[in-house]
Amino acid sequence: MRNPARIVRSDSRSVPTFRKTMTGLMLGAALLASCAAPATQNASGQDVAAPSSAWRLEGQAMAAAADPRAVDAALEVMREGGNAIDAALAAHTVLGLVEPQSSGLGGGGYLVYYDHATGKVTVYDGRETAPMSATPKLFVKDGKVMDFGPAVISGRSVGTPGAVALYKAAHDDHGKLAWGKAFEPAIKLADEGFIVSDRLASFLTYSRFKDGPLAAGAESGAYFYPNGEPLKSGVRRPNKAYADTLRAIAKDGPSAFYTGAIAESIVKAVHSGETPGALSLEDLAAYKVRVVDGLCRPWRDKRICSAPPSSSGGVAMNLIMGLYDRLSKASPDTGEAADLRDFVLSEQLAYADRDHYVADPDAVSVPVDDLLNPAYLDARAAGGFKPGDIPVAGDPGQVLRGKPIIDMWGRDLTTPNPGTTHMSFVDFDGNAVSYTATIESPFGSYRWASGFLLNNELTDFSRDPELGGKLVANAPGPGKRPRSSMSPTIVLDPNGDVFMVTGSPGGNSIIGYVSKTLVAVLDWGRTAQEAASLPNIVARGETVRVETADDTGKRWAQDLRSAGFKVQEVNGEVSGLHVIVAREDHLEGGADPRREGKAEGIVRAPPKP
Repeated sequence: MRNPARIVRSDSRSVPTFRKTMTGLMLGAALLASCAAPATQNASGQDVAAPSSAWRLEGQAMAAAADPRAVDAALEVMREGGNAIDAALAAHTVLGLVEPQSSGLGGGGYLVYYDHATGKVTVYDGRETAPMSATPKLFVKDGKVMDFGPAVISGRSVGTPGAVALYKAAHDDHGKLAWGKAFEPAIKLADEGFIVSDRLASFLTYSRFKDGPLAAGAESGAYFYPNGEPLKSGVRRPNKAYADTLRAIAKDGPSAFYTGAIAESIVKAVHSGETPGALSLEDLAAYKVRVVDGLCRPWRDKRICSAPPSSSGGVAMNLIMGLYDRLSKASPDTGEAADLRDFVLSEQLAYADRDHYVADPDAVSVPVDDLLNPAYLDARAAGGFKPGDIPVAGDPGQVLRGKPIIDMWGRDLTTPNPGTTHMSFVDFDGNAVSYTATIESPFGSYRWASGFLLNNELTDFSRDPELGGKLVANAPGPGKRPRSSMSPTIVLDPNGDVFMVTGSPGGNSIIGYVSKTLVAVLDWGRTAQEAASLPNIVARGETVRVETADDTGKRWAQDLRSAGFKVQEVNGEVSGLHVIVAREDHLEGGADPRREGKAEGIVRAPPKP
């Protein structure tokens, strides 16, 4: 039998006072001296600023996530000597229990890790993969493309989960605690029972869940709808099967998940129902985590790092911010309305390029370096695109070499649902993790195995695999990773130290949500909490969606209409932004008020006399 979950590498004191904000937390401390060192290069040939010799906020740590219990677990393991990786594993295993609608062991994600000792940013790509038997017509049934709803609840939507393999790969490289130690808070909570939150209870009352396959499933129905009624907020819900699964993984590593009884339960669930899938034991055993360099580019005096394809985060974040920098500097206008206009134009252009070019790099050639080439960004920004225009993809090949590449494949307009979560961490030594995890739609495919839900991640492929007679970049394929919008992002300061950690759930709107926090902190001077709380603006295509739940959003919508944009007002968005900013003498946290989480910091206890 092949070794499961193998790793594929592409190349890389004193107690300060507490100052609370609305849901964020600042930690004050003395500023430690630091100095810049010469730049080095990573395995991709990109300049990496060497970090300062000492982390100026040593002894301070922070976690931000969508549920307070996950944050508490992360802080607990850091107090016990764990680092940002251990904290991420502790938080996510708790979230998989208390927030099962968003992520869990049955899904995947992207973890971006910044190592202060080396200045290196590494990405663990735990994206789910299609079965080796998959074809571009995975979601074509009886000659017709399946609608999204039927595709989600079919076994065809389930990809090989990557979360557990990601845990092990990241822990082997950087974890400090013994393997499995970080799972203990989640195991205890699952054994004793967790208190059902308002958000989970509310989801369970929606007709698509209580009148659908989630409630109808023998195991999922018994768990979420005991006696035929949805779990209510405030009740205690144990999950012995989840605890047993975590204990098995803690004891035997990923092989306990990707082979044996747990793997058999996954395959059995996938092959059940009216439209079964083809995921096999061989697919599970062959899963590989991709370990790659972070996709980093300079932005003014900082560096923005995120995940490379199969995620579109690194491309999109750097496209948006690079275009915004050029448009805002070239504009004679100043003020909030001008900033909003330039930000929206940047989003529209970046989304158009992302939609056309980004997919699994093992299946298609993604022109990352061309898209982020300063000469292409210059040309894109100077191209005369204005409010009200319909954004279309640019052609970096034509700009850079006089050889067009835009017709290599057709544009893909996949619209994934937001069943995702995001966590941000900075540890005592200045290491950082930005981790976005998912099962795709709320409650994934609704299929239950060994105490957790299975993803419907393969609906992130284009269900209609062709456009204009050409295969789109994000068409399904054997062993292929569907393109993701997840954008876990870390910003480094001029000394090479972590400055900002951010990310969000939200389907393809993640790009708009996360870029809002970047521009808000880096250019508009907002705090971490203000950046998370600001109205969201999502500009994918001709229509600009503006969140108008408060006066700021209403003003922004009017400003954008006046500028000439086609605006759609919405009352609420599904972001779950969790942000940490390292100021000169404190860590500053922000938790999205649209979710139930928090940002909280701690200081290392002084040594005992």
